[in-house]
Amino acid sequence: MTDEPDAARRQRVVRVPGSRRARLTPVPGSDPEPETAVPAADPGPRRPQGTKGPNDDRLVQDVPPHY
Repeated sequence: MTDEPDAARRQRVVRVPGSRRARLTPVPGSDPEPETAVPAADPGPRRPQGTKGPNDDRLVQDVPPHY
């Protein structure tokens, strides 16, 4: 077993003034900073390969109403 009591190793809930959410304290031995992953570049709309039809440009630009 370890020398530390359970309460010293556990995370605590901390109230954040002016916020509806609480925050947990970092786990001992962890890195609390988030990873800074580089987002992938958005390639844009995919265009079909082959010959173009009369409505292809408009169909690619149109966005459904639920987006």
